[in-house]
Amino acid sequence: MNADPQDAAAGISAGRRALLPAPTLPLAYFGGAHLALAIAFATLLIEPGLAGAFHYHPRLIALVHLVTLGWISGSILGAVYIVAPLALGLPFRARRADATACLFYWLGTAGMVGGFWTGRFAIVGIASLLVLGALTFVGARLLSNLPAARLPRGVSLHLALAFVNIILAGAAGAFMSANRLAGTLPWSPLAFALAHAHLAVLGWATMMIFGTGYRLIPMFLPAAMPSGPGLGISAILLEVGTLWLAASLVAGWSPGPSVLLVMGAFAAFFYWIRRTLRNRRPRPTELPPHDWSTWHTHLAIVYLIVAMALGCWLALGDPPKGVTWAYGATGILFVAQMVSGIQGRLMPMYAWYRALERRDGDLPRQSVHRLIAPSLALSVFLAWLVGLPVLTVGLMNEHPGSIATGSAALLCATLISAAHGVLIIRRAQS
Repeated sequence: MNADPQDAAAGISAGRRALLPAPTLPLAYFGGAHLALAIAFATLLIEPGLAGAFHYHPRLIALVHLVTLGWISGSILGAVYIVAPLALGLPFRARRADATACLFYWLGTAGMVGGFWTGRFAIVGIASLLVLGALTFVGARLLSNLPAARLPRGVSLHLALAFVNIILAGAAGAFMSANRLAGTLPWSPLAFALAHAHLAVLGWATMMIFGTGYRLIPMFLPAAMPSGPGLGISAILLEVGTLWLAASLVAGWSPGPSVLLVMGAFAAFFYWIRRTLRNRRPRPTELPPHDWSTWHTHLAIVYLIVAMALGCWLALGDPPKGVTWAYGATGILFVAQMVSGIQGRLMPMYAWYRALERRDGDLPRQSVHRLIAPSLALSVFLAWLVGLPVLTVGLMNEHPGSIATGSAALLCATLISAAHGVLIIRRAQS
C-alpha cells in the first residue's frame, strides 16, 4: 500500500481523500463486533449447559445472533467502509447518516439479543426494524455507486445479491417474531427459522465473501485481478441454491438439488481463486514470512468442507442428533473464522491509510506490513485452531467441560484480536 508521492508533498487532494477509508466508523463496527463475540463466548464459558439438548430455544438463539448479527454482519458492515474505496474504487466516506445507521444497528442488535434472552419477542420485532434499516441504508448506498466502480459485473452481482438476501432474511426474522405473538404462521416455526438462518449465512455472509474475495484475495497475495463474465457463475448458483434450499426447508421438499447448486457455487468460486493463484505477483518483502491471518481462511475452508459433508448427511439421511449440532456450529463458525482472517488483513490497511490522512499525506513511518505483530496474529490463529473443534465436539456430545474449554479458547482469540487491532492503530500513528 503506497501513497502517491505528490499527495505526500502537497497534502491529500479532495479526489484522493474521497478514496480513503472512513476514519472512524469501521472501528465502531469492528469494536462492536468484537464485544458481541466476546459476550457470546464468555456466556458459554460461564454457563456451558446453556446450549442444552435442543438448539431452538430463546437464550441459545440470543447467543447465535451475537455471532451472526454482532460478529459476522457487524464486521461486514465495517469492512464495507474500507473495501469500497480501497478494493472497489468507490468513494465511501462516512457521513452523519452513516453514523446514525451504525448507532441504530448496534441498538437494534442489542435489543434483539436482549429480547431473545428474556423471551420478549415484541422487543425482538421492534429492534429488528432498526437493524433492517441500517442494513438497507448501507446496502442502498453501496449499490447505488456500483455502476461507477468499473468492477467486473460478476463482482457487482455478488454484492447486490448479498444485500438483497440479508434484507430478505431480516424481513423473515421480523415476521417470525410477529408470529410468536400472533401465532398465525402456516409453516413450522423451526423450519422457517432454519430457512432464515441459511438465507443469512449462505445468501448474505457467503455471497459477500465470494464477491469481495475476488478483489481482496489478489490484493492480499498479491496476484492479478480475475475478470470475465464467468465470475458471476458462483453468484447465480449460490443465489438459486440458497433460495431453493430455504423454500425446501419451509415447504418440506427434498433439499438435494439445492445442495448440489450450493456446492457448485463453491466449486466455481474456488476455480477462479485457483486461477488467481497461478498469476501471482512478487510478494512484498516486508510482509511477515507467515501470514497467520490468511491461515484463518485455510482453516475455515476445512470447516466448510466438514459443514458441507454434514449438510449432505442431513439432507439425504437420518443422522444422530449430534450431527445437527456439528452442522450448525461448523456452518456458522466457518464464516466467523473467515471473517476473523479477513479482518486481520484489513486492519493494517485501514490503520495505515488512517495515519496517512492524519498526517495530511505524509507517509507513515512504518509500512503497512510492519504494523502486524506476528506473535499476536499467531496467538489468535492457534486459539481458533484449538477452540473451534473443542467447542463443536462439546455441543455434539452435550459435554459442558468441552463447551467451556472451547469457549474459553475462542474468547481469548477474540480479546487478543481486539488488542492486536489497537496495537496496529498505535503503530501506524507513531
